Amino acid sequence: MNISAPIFDRDLVRRHIVRAEAGFARHDVLFRETETEIRERIADVKRDFPRALDLSPFPFLENAERAPDEETLSVELESFDLVVSNLSLHWVNDVAGALVRIRAALKSDGLFLAALIGGESLRELRACLMDAELSVSGGVSPRLSPTIDLTGAGALMRHAGFALPVVDKERVMLRYPDMFALMRDLRGTGQTAAHLERPRRFTRRAVFFEAARLYRERFGDSEGRIPATFDIIYLHGWKQAAIVS
Repeated sequence: MNISAPIFDRDLVRRHIVRAEAGFARHDVLFRETETEIRERIADVKRDFPRALDLSPFPFLENAERAPDEETLSVELESFDLVVSNLSLHWVNDVAGALVRIRAALKSDGLFLAALIGGESLRELRACLMDAELSVSGGVSPRLSPTIDLTGAGALMRHAGFALPVVDKERVMLRYPDMFALMRDLRGTGQTAAHLERPRRFTRRAVFFEAARLYRERFGDSEGRIPATFDIIYLHGWKQAAIVS
């Protein structure tokens, strides 16, 4: 997602994270899933990382340092053995630039691990909101943020110069009693729309009620629950060690 014009309102992204901090633990099921996966991948490496940087919106790595903004990432060059980012990079405007800066912050033979929301995430919610708005209001607004796909993520890792880059996707399916419970979890983890083309006008309640009805009708299971699809893209890459002649 290397772009010349911004997609996201970064100030709004930060406000969403700050708003979610107090109640985050009540809504963090997806974050716990991806955190566990990142921890397991770190453990698989079988080496120590004395100095780490955690770029996650809700940091989880013990004794790791923090940076104020992963989009600009003003830190000392070649200073970290490990950099992690848990569900944060999908809110960055210039992902290509961010990855270049992350690589520059790593020491030789340093490791970068990240998880981001991409692919066809929230495809059920997207479809139902679109159809509900079309039915109720006669038009459609871009309500959910754009996402990156697996191919694009791989290209960005290679462009940034990571050695042995690995990009893979895991589909996580969460279930909720209704659409509004899903939306509470999204809000409670700061994952609500922050793209610049989001609708600014007041949305009629009828749109959301119709979307909830469509969601249950199309996707509800025998127990009355609805699924929410998340495609989690994992990034894994090394800062290649310098060759000494």
